[in-house]
Amino acid sequence: MTPEVAVDLFREALWLTTTMVAILVVPSLVVGLIVSMFQAATQINEQTLSFLPRLLVMLVTLIVVGPWMVRTFMEYITNLYTSIPQVIG
Repeated sequence: MTPEVAVDLFREALWLTTTMVAILVVPSLVVGLIVSMFQAATQINEQTLSFLPRLLVMLVTLIVVGPWMVRTFMEYITNLYTSIPQVIG
């Protein structure tokens, strides 16, 4: 295995990880920002008010995007396993 191949495999894994995390975190971040602005405007300092909407958005995002995430991850793992002979030899 050459350093270029190792770097390419690491780059693909890092990109996949970043994509999967961003898909889950960005909607939660947006909802958290909106709820925080609402709390600041109304001066409500209830911690569960900001936690529950983010949790629900994360759950809905997982339900909607989960099958795509699993399929993408399985394709990556399948490609990784099928490329083992080419990487080694």
